[in-house]
Amino acid sequence: MIPLEQAVVARLESHGERFEILVDPDLAAEIRHGDDIDIEDAVAALYVFENASKAEKASEEALVKVFGDTDFVSVAERIIRKGEIHLTADQRKKMIEDKRKQVVNFIARNAINPQTKLPHPPTRIEMAMEEAKVNVDPFRHIDELVKDTVKALRPILPIKFAEMKFAVKIPADFAPKAYGEIAAGTTIEKEEWQSDGSWVCICRIPAGIQEDFYNMINRLTKGDGEVKILSQD
Repeated sequence: MIPLEQAVVARLESHGERFEILVDPDLAAEIRHGDDIDIEDAVAALYVFENASKAEKASEEALVKVFGDTDFVSVAERIIRKGEIHLTADQRKKMIEDKRKQVVNFIARNAINPQTKLPHPPTRIEMAMEEAKVNVDPFRHIDELVKDTVKALRPILPIKFAEMKFAVKIPADFAPKAYGEIAAGTTIEKEEWQSDGSWVCICRIPAGIQEDFYNMINRLTKGDGEVKILSQD
């Protein structure tokens, strides 16, 4: 369980009854997003309240009436998923800022300007979001927020989600060390170790990180790696 001072109220009102539990706002958001979080790790007390501020517990009759159950975990999960999370102004501000950064970084990494074939800088995406008056709900999943944000930005910014495919050759002196980092940072479609110890592969990356990809290859090979663009979708 979490410390009481970190908790906020999650409230669900139904059938004339009110139910409250004390939750960590960040973990509650993750649960809403479908992440596998243990309910008991996300709450400050294993009680369902009618009024948490007065420590008044909900009656078993009310729980059965609305949820058909008195099991804390199943009831708490439904309150978190269907109810309202009551944040302080500072908590809401921080969660919105964090989620906005996630949206901006996702778009900057995965999308390009189809006219220039280059990614939009994060600052340009942020400015366009301000211009389009994009509202960021801290409890919505990042995939949903990105979809709605891109729809709002398209009248302002030309945006296309794209991937690039490369052929890469790493000299033998650098191949063993470079292999793991390249494999972790790309999607490898084909690879082969050459008789001279060098390593070649065909890999895909989000189009928005093309410059980072070149920098990585140069860093891993001290400028001796070979990269060729095969396609951009």
